[in-house]
Amino acid sequence: MRVQQGDFTLEIVQGDITRQPDMEAIVNAANAQLMPGGGVAGAIHRAAGPELAEACRPLAPIRPGQAVITPGFRLPNRYVVHVLGPVYGRDVPSDQILAEAYRNALKVADARGVRSVAFPAISTGVFGYPLEEAAQVALRTVLEEGPRCKHVRHVRFVLFDERARAVHEEVLTRLQQPEES
Repeated sequence: MRVQQGDFTLEIVQGDITRQPDMEAIVNAANAQLMPGGGVAGAIHRAAGPELAEACRPLAPIRPGQAVITPGFRLPNRYVVHVLGPVYGRDVPSDQILAEAYRNALKVADARGVRSVAFPAISTGVFGYPLEEAAQVALRTVLEEGPRCKHVRHVRFVLFDERARAVHEEVLTRLQQPEES
């Protein structure tokens, strides 16, 4: 699914975030220490190689909502933007922290001159954020902030499974409908 806002494109696909060669940057749903772990962070670190952990070490720790950027090393992407999403129910207000994570990822990428960014569904794995609620925060934030970016013109949500893709598409469809007065 793809939507246009002027020259800004937002799309939703199902796939592997480490295999997005047409995207200049991918976003890592990182842990505070920016080290390899499970889920998205583990997959990105495995694909990028050990140089990624070395580049991350001096940037850690990061706090919930914060974003930092490193080279992509062995990934097909020039950069990796690392963000720490909230642990649902512990890092509060979770919705504001999650929105800040997406906002800061876009800001860091834009400041580096990046034109295209691929996001996973931040905080929806082991951090326990309910998928539909997280999709609403993520998509609303990217639709608001993306068109304001100077360089970022294309954002892709790369969802791991069919359910996540379908939920994101349903939420995006609702967000695109004009509000009734």
